[in-house]
Amino acid sequence: MSKENKKILGIIAIILLIAASRLVKHPYNFAPITAMALFAGCYLRKQWGIIFPLLGMLVSDYFIGFYDWKLMAAVYVGIGAGFYIGWFLRNRIKWYSVILSALTASIFFFITSNFAVWFFYEWYPHTFAGLVQCFTLAIPFFKNSLAGDLIYTGVLFESYQLVQKYSEKKALKNAEVTL
Repeated sequence: MSKENKKILGIIAIILLIAASRLVKHPYNFAPITAMALFAGCYLRKQWGIIFPLLGMLVSDYFIGFYDWKLMAAVYVGIGAGFYIGWFLRNRIKWYSVILSALTASIFFFITSNFAVWFFYEWYPHTFAGLVQCFTLAIPFFKNSLAGDLIYTGVLFESYQLVQKYSEKKALKNAEVTL
């Protein structure tokens, strides 16, 4: 198996593991999904890489339970945006750009999902005041979401970088032995 195929299989395994972690009990909205989308966007090919975070979400939704398609569509758009933010990040991987990407993806997801709640449902008046109320009442969930996004993104990206550095050192050591 080529080095590139091993890398892709490792990334896919990480994504599937993260998707499975949604099935474990955790605080509301403290989940690794945005981190998974950023990671996939950063390290998988654009033309098919978006499939893995969305498929991971779909499989975990199957076990957790599906919900109204309009809200699901907004959630999946938010995850897709996380993938494309990660794709933009791919050549700019620095600690501050990873944090900024996680913040951007988290805020985009918050806006998209809560706007969909306000727009598609009768839970809030369809006025500016209703929109403000919808977003205001969602802030406690956003705190968990933002914390989860930042923590999981940091752990995921840093773990991957450490594994890459270890692999490079091991390859250099093996090359020295053969010389």
